[in-house]
Amino acid sequence: MCGIIGKAGDGNVIPDLINGLKKLEYRGYDSAGLAVLNGNVYSSVKTAGKVEALAEKVTACRCSPGSTGVGHTRWATHGAPTDKNAHPHFSPDGKFAVVHNGIIENAAELKKTVLPQDEVYASDTDTEVAAHLLAYYYKGDVIGAVSKTVNALQGSFALGILCSDCPDTLFAAAYASPLFAAKGKTGAFIASDMGAVGEDAAEIYQLADREIARLTKDDVAFFSADGKPVVKNMVNVQVGQLSLEKGGYEHYMLYEIMQQPDAVRDTILPLIRDGHIIRHEGFPEGGFVRDRLNRIRIVACGSAYHAGLVGAALIERYCGVDCRAEVASEFRYAAPLIDKNTLAVFISQSGETADTLAALRLAKKKRAQTLAIVNTEGSAIATESDAAVFTRAGREIAVATTKAYSAQLAVLYALTLYLAREKGTMSTAQEGAYTQELLRLPEKIRLTTETVSETVTELAGLLAQKEDMFFIGRLLDSAAAMEGSLKMKEISYINSQAYAAGELKHGTISLVEEGTPVIALATQPEVFSKTVANLHEVKARGAYTVLITTEQLLGREYAADKVIAVPDTAGPFAVSLAVVPLQLLSYYTAKNRGCDIDKPKNLAKSVTVE
Repeated sequence: MCGIIGKAGDGNVIPDLINGLKKLEYRGYDSAGLAVLNGNVYSSVKTAGKVEALAEKVTACRCSPGSTGVGHTRWATHGAPTDKNAHPHFSPDGKFAVVHNGIIENAAELKKTVLPQDEVYASDTDTEVAAHLLAYYYKGDVIGAVSKTVNALQGSFALGILCSDCPDTLFAAAYASPLFAAKGKTGAFIASDMGAVGEDAAEIYQLADREIARLTKDDVAFFSADGKPVVKNMVNVQVGQLSLEKGGYEHYMLYEIMQQPDAVRDTILPLIRDGHIIRHEGFPEGGFVRDRLNRIRIVACGSAYHAGLVGAALIERYCGVDCRAEVASEFRYAAPLIDKNTLAVFISQSGETADTLAALRLAKKKRAQTLAIVNTEGSAIATESDAAVFTRAGREIAVATTKAYSAQLAVLYALTLYLAREKGTMSTAQEGAYTQELLRLPEKIRLTTETVSETVTELAGLLAQKEDMFFIGRLLDSAAAMEGSLKMKEISYINSQAYAAGELKHGTISLVEEGTPVIALATQPEVFSKTVANLHEVKARGAYTVLITTEQLLGREYAADKVIAVPDTAGPFAVSLAVVPLQLLSYYTAKNRGCDIDKPKNLAKSVTVE
């Protein structure tokens, strides 16, 4: 949610801010803005819309250059995505400019109890309160004002701050929201994701809760919440560039769908040795698994939760351990029955997801053993978990996840096989056989993208004309149906719903009308005939039916207007193949509808607010 970039350097920093914002736009793109200081005079440009609109506005107004500045790309929380609500926001005296990621939960209370009652606010945002507080507390000491401000704020925040009395200095602070500071070859930087800075970042630091940073072009210094200097260690973050290249494809999403074989292969190879799943450093120790482990909870949001549903079903089936997938935003407010004999697994592409991080902290308080499955080293969830397994999907720019989801599934497959072997519920020989099939999975994903493309493209032309559709499946296929439905609604804006196939007749079938698309997944042989029976039921009511199954199951009786077959694989891994046509189907349907595929409305890649 929201992207922050800031720089204190030599010369004009505006091009660096614009370039960084373009790379951070996956975090939000409702509005964008920047402010720079030239001497003690601000130049600021803000606009509703995307960073490209900001760049055009900067050029049109001939914004004055500045050697210190902050930029922001926004995902709206408080206040509509308008020019006036775009960041930066300024203090009433014009001294402070602030950009913010997060939610200040006590903004209304601070207006009533701390700030003067006659204050005039220029926006509808919670962020502006931080700017007013800085001016209220400022007595000539910026660090002192920032300290009092961050201690007054409740909620989550990453703040980039300028003060016109310190024109060559950039300030920052954070709480429960990611923010990095770095020294580089051309100055010092702050950023929500250091990939926006790229290889210029040499010494990288991550701000701890309520920690303050002061940056000049030659130095970075840190202070505690009470304003006292602190010494920090650098963090090991694989920076790289947030590449704006799409590998020759029209959209990042399609490029990332096609990268899935590499993502899965790169993720599983470090987990396998000599044809078997090794005890990766992130996996629980064998003695704990054999002697103490009696409950597993997999906690996540969105697509990561759908991956967790697959993992939970497999762990229960093959390991004989009570295992459930939980929605993080519910888990954190429930009273979960977890203790020191529980393994709590937290899945997040970014490692920043606010609800998942809060759930992790709850599990740790209850003394559960915690494991993170994340795609970002140095992220909060990876750092705070007892152990972490990193997916090797690389940077994922499209808001709708594809390759990160597939990599998460791959880790859950490996975890299941490891736990089953250690529990003694699966023989070493059987685990080895499944491991060999897991090694073949990347090539089968590649083959799937090739074989289903023509059928999917044709089908997408029909679906693009619809406004409602249903996805159904049983067992693992039910979780895959949920993921397919989510992809469709995320980027095509079609009202898409997923149901366990057997539940249709308990109410939802009343919504099926002539021509309503119903997409059924049937890759699990033991329930194939049951899913087909449900397909018959909706077809009898006029539905347009699509069946996604495996080559092995082709030829059985089915009632489908269109059939898509994926290669055969071991039953536990079929979801990884079945989801590929669903991803492509949502992509081409959205393309036919003229949607902004990589940046769907109202969404952001990294959800760092509750």
